[in-house]
Amino acid sequence: MIVGTAGHIDHGKTALVKALTGTDADRLAEEKARGITIDLGFAYADLGGGRVTGFVDVPGHERLIHTMLAGAGGIDFALLVVAADDGVMPQTREHLAILDLLGIMRGIVALTKADLAGPERRAEVTGQIRAALAATGLRDAPVVAVSSLTGEGIAELRAALIAAEAATAPPEAAGPLRFAVDRSFTLSGTGTVVTGMVLAGRVAVDDIVTVSPSGLPARVRGLHAQNRKAREGRAGQRCALNLAGDGVTKEAIHRGDMVVTPALHAPTDRIDAELTVLGSEPKPIGNWFPARLHSHAVEAGARIVPLQGPLPPGGRGFVQLVLDRPIAAAVGDRFILRDTSASRTIGGGRFLDLRPPTRKRRTPERMAWLTASRLADPAAALAGLVEAGPVDLPAFLRDRGLPEDAGPAVVAGAGAQTVGQLALSDRALRGLRSGLAETLASFHADNPDLAGIGREKLRLSLSPRLPKEAFLTFLRGEAAAGRAVLDGAFVRLPGHEVKLSPADEALWHRILPRLLGEERFRPPRVRDLASEFGADERDVRRVLRLTQKLGRTDQIRHDHFFAREVTREMVAIVDEVAAAGEGGWFTAPAFRDRVQNGRKVAIEILEFFDRLGVTLRRGDLRRINPHRADLFGADP
Repeated sequence: MIVGTAGHIDHGKTALVKALTGTDADRLAEEKARGITIDLGFAYADLGGGRVTGFVDVPGHERLIHTMLAGAGGIDFALLVVAADDGVMPQTREHLAILDLLGIMRGIVALTKADLAGPERRAEVTGQIRAALAATGLRDAPVVAVSSLTGEGIAELRAALIAAEAATAPPEAAGPLRFAVDRSFTLSGTGTVVTGMVLAGRVAVDDIVTVSPSGLPARVRGLHAQNRKAREGRAGQRCALNLAGDGVTKEAIHRGDMVVTPALHAPTDRIDAELTVLGSEPKPIGNWFPARLHSHAVEAGARIVPLQGPLPPGGRGFVQLVLDRPIAAAVGDRFILRDTSASRTIGGGRFLDLRPPTRKRRTPERMAWLTASRLADPAAALAGLVEAGPVDLPAFLRDRGLPEDAGPAVVAGAGAQTVGQLALSDRALRGLRSGLAETLASFHADNPDLAGIGREKLRLSLSPRLPKEAFLTFLRGEAAAGRAVLDGAFVRLPGHEVKLSPADEALWHRILPRLLGEERFRPPRVRDLASEFGADERDVRRVLRLTQKLGRTDQIRHDHFFAREVTREMVAIVDEVAAAGEGGWFTAPAFRDRVQNGRKVAIEILEFFDRLGVTLRRGDLRRINPHRADLFGADP
């Protein structure tokens, strides 16, 4: 269990931690000289329950609230300290508000310096404490009178902490690692060491990790868990990690960084969140309200954009936080907002979406999305999200700190469907299929002489609009189910086909042999075919264009048509020529020699492939584009 102290300056937090653990958490010479805690202090002890309890001692001075916040993230239990002589003070109230905003619902109040107060004063301050706690999650916290000087109440407080420790279930350590850094320093003979809280997952010696948001790779060379040398640290423990790797220095890693499993590295500088504004705020929060954001140990500048109108004091609503730099975060992380002068706490809340849109961020669909994102259970959240729109499943899992292999179970729990990397609701998938059938039927009715609708045009006409890769996966599924036919870059309904008239079909049967055989790579031009058959050139061109729509021919140039099977053969030749070239690149002469064609026609063919993206050109060199090489295949 990790216990975090809170309370006004000089109310005896550090002395109390020392009385409980025997460790002086003031580690800086300046702290000892001034008698106040300036930076985070840490102490560990077995209080008597057989488990190591960690204490985070935070400064109480109003100017050091940002440091207090760095230590407040990840604590399990709050130890609120109120001096009997001073009573409840401004920083007591601010620390208490911060604990409430961070969702810390378990704690105990230590009425310190009890030796300086008689029964009446103790009762008076206890009444102040009860009033201050009444509207918070700590309303039922016990109050224990203690004196670090005389030892009064220390045993009782220790016993209460032991009971809290026993009632604290170890967090689930499954899933990817998230480790919040609050210190970075160098130890002689050891190297770079970072300390912090394991928020999720496990970390072990020799693990390969990433420091986020910088993306610095590192290896865990050694570690201490709860101030003891160990091979592994897990969620809920404070650890010290000895990191090694190129560029790994104390200057390269900062308070607020996250050490994560490499797959979780995805920093963001824009976050949609739910914000609760403290009632003490003097005025509503409007558009682009400036603030300082604190989450775990990170501190960054932020602009607040309310998504449901200005947020009044004491109000709650959705906001978009636009940060001045990227941070490593996860959906569900708690945050605190303070004013830019660091004089007051504005409010706090939870992160809901790490990849929000910059436009259309106030639509009903977005509000539905954010409402669903509030749900802590991944399956329940996904069930709500897919009703609002398609969900990028890998991003959903990553941003919630879930392993990739959790996807099938989460999707099943949500009652959702997957199309490629997207999760959709049953309703959305049915609508997509219905829209596909209706759009194709309407297109065929309006364009009976066309073989099908272009794939991209079809994608843009359907709702929900899927990304290209997911849409192709959807189409292939529909084709496998017999509900659509894919013909190269075109899509049609089963049973639809463009038919030539008997006269056109007869002319085509005369033309086709002239597009095949030994002369297939240099077929006659339209005018030559017309002259050869004694036909009108316009009729020959019209029939060839109809066969192009039917997928029987390809128009390389205005006057040059190739049989589709010859086009496929030429793509295969291009692939072979490219394979023989250096680095997959080839020249036009190399292709020309294979097809035994003239330079002009060979160039026309290659430029045709260039236009369609089958080949990629760099000066006089070309190579095959593997993503488009199957354009003329039966199935893309």
